[in-house]
Amino acid sequence: MMEMIKVTLTKSLIAAKPNQKATAASLGLKKIGDSIVHAAGPVLDGKVKVISHLVTVEKA
Repeated sequence: MMEMIKVTLTKSLIAAKPNQKATAASLGLKKIGDSIVHAAGPVLDGKVKVISHLVTVEKA
């Protein structure tokens, strides 16, 4: 079974760069406090790395 990861937006996207805003939107994160649960993988790891300073990551 694949490992599931919960990603929560903890900081504002207002001053974020356009590519960081697009990455958050692709994950479905719009407002502070929004959370998603996805299967762990290289694509998700790359997206989280781009916005790592704006989110918290934990095992779901």
